[in-house]
Amino acid sequence: MKIAIIGAGAIGGYVGVKLALSGEDVTFIVRGANLDAIRQHGMRLQMNDGSEQVAASVRATDDYAQAGPQDLVILATKAHQVAAVAGALPRLFGSDTVVVTMQNGIPFWYFHKTGGPLEGSPVRSVDTDGQLAHCIPPDRVIGCVVYPASELVEPGVVRHIEGDRFPLGELDGRITDRVTRVADCFTRAGFKAPVLEDIRSEIWLKLWGNLTFNPISGLAHATLVDICQYPLSRGLAASMMQEAQQVAEKLGVRFRVPLDKRIAGAERVGHHKTSMLQDIEAGRAPEIDALVGSVAELARLTQTPTPHIDTVYALMKLLAKNMEAGQARVRMQAV
Repeated sequence: MKIAIIGAGAIGGYVGVKLALSGEDVTFIVRGANLDAIRQHGMRLQMNDGSEQVAASVRATDDYAQAGPQDLVILATKAHQVAAVAGALPRLFGSDTVVVTMQNGIPFWYFHKTGGPLEGSPVRSVDTDGQLAHCIPPDRVIGCVVYPASELVEPGVVRHIEGDRFPLGELDGRITDRVTRVADCFTRAGFKAPVLEDIRSEIWLKLWGNLTFNPISGLAHATLVDICQYPLSRGLAASMMQEAQQVAEKLGVRFRVPLDKRIAGAERVGHHKTSMLQDIEAGRAPEIDALVGSVAELARLTQTPTPHIDTVYALMKLLAKNMEAGQARVRMQAV
């Protein structure tokens, strides 16, 4: 299968190496130091058992037209980075090209093919002017939930931390030939890629933790175990999760894991810094709107009060605004 991966970061790099080594025809669409590194040395993957895998034969380019039409496009950037590449994506589309979206949070296509009263409604938090839905037609999209954890340790080098599960699903819940082909492709590469009839419920299950632990971690400079073992922050996380569950259930979502078990799962991860905390410490724009703002938006659509979510969202937006204005990063340092 001819596959283009947009971005060679923590997840894109991990997926791309495994797909290439399983025999797929992989092209990374990247820029800057990542582009140079992959062209010179291929894409390297350091596994959590200490071994290293190198996809030496992959192509890397920053020219979408040069890459040409693909069978599969994997969109592996963060949600707030999608708008910057969306306009170029159609250059990768042939008549049957499929796009797998790997963003955390509520996706731009959430209300497409739902069949409910909100059918086709935009999610303004992640698609302000409708550009994403225009450039990436939902008819091409297969939803995906990313469970693995990995990190980009240097240009062209990704370290895998844990996990290999990428559930997939058509937006209308059908089990189609194309989603089955993509799942088979992922399976050959060594991933677990179950095809789900309700991808939105799986999105909410992961988002349930992301919308709480990420911003609390970023604001308090705390790891997951810190948040879960301190009664006040554990209580805040539970309140945010309860509010989110009320929103989701009004949209027909059912949670297959109880709230307490979801918090316990985060606690077991231990002293792990969330991606939002890592971004804040590095001076990168944190992924706020897709993870938190979108839930606040859906709460307004469903007329659901979310005071805890709204408060945390406002504080995170203010922090991000101040970081951008001061071109600053925020870290906890010993005195």
